Amino acid sequence: MQLNISHTTHYRYDEPVVYALQRARLVPSDTPQQRVVEWDLQITGGKAEAAYRDHHGNQTEFLSLSPGTTEISITANGVVETTDTAGVLGHITGPAPMWLYQQQTSLTEPGSGIQAIADKITGSDNPLDKLHALSDHIRERVSYTPGETHAAATAEEAVAGGHGVCQDHTHIFLSAARLMGIPARYVSGYMMMNDRDEQEASHAWAEAHLPDLGWVGFDISNGYSPDERYVRLAIGRDYSEAAPLTGLRHGTGDESMIVSLQVQQ
Repeated sequence: MQLNISHTTHYRYDEPVVYALQRARLVPSDTPQQRVVEWDLQITGGKAEAAYRDHHGNQTEFLSLSPGTTEISITANGVVETTDTAGVLGHITGPAPMWLYQQQTSLTEPGSGIQAIADKITGSDNPLDKLHALSDHIRERVSYTPGETHAAATAEEAVAGGHGVCQDHTHIFLSAARLMGIPARYVSGYMMMNDRDEQEASHAWAEAHLPDLGWVGFDISNGYSPDERYVRLAIGRDYSEAAPLTGLRHGTGDESMIVSLQVQQ
């Protein structure tokens, strides 16, 4: 399947910005599940300062704002050809060692809530079956409810509140899988929805590493194994290491953000 993607993030500031820098992970890479046919990154109100591959292998760019600007737009668009591999990425190695994905982070650090979720996963000795059961249990325990959590919410907070979005579901899965001794990582990207082209945000899911299969994807929020509707952008131990855009700025005044995203065949 060929997916056409257009993703624009527009920032507006109440007062001219003295200095600001954005870290963009908005360029997909070729994998056994996808081939980038064409891709372009456009910046209005700023410029690209540097590009590199980070320690997870993500294509990363630093973008600076023009001094004194009050607006910046970052648009990623292109075409990606995808293949359904039933969620199996395989034995793909990168610059990061496997033990890194067994480490908890400040966003995935487990407490009593996640420990209870991990303890619920019993029965089959097959680790793949256990991970599917984990995904199902998380979706039942924490309902998909936009607006109840925020970008800095931890996995344990989402469990305690009983509500979350794909980011929260993914963090809970990562935390519990690592408790079970399974390396797991966060994936940011896009998903084509069957009922609409316009979307409010990019998507997130998890990958876990199994000895026989390698990396296997789990979309906890939707109960799917990622198929040809998915495009991977970046990976990390949690959202902070795989987010499409993160940044810092110096200056006073408030910031607003508008996202426009289209994913269509």
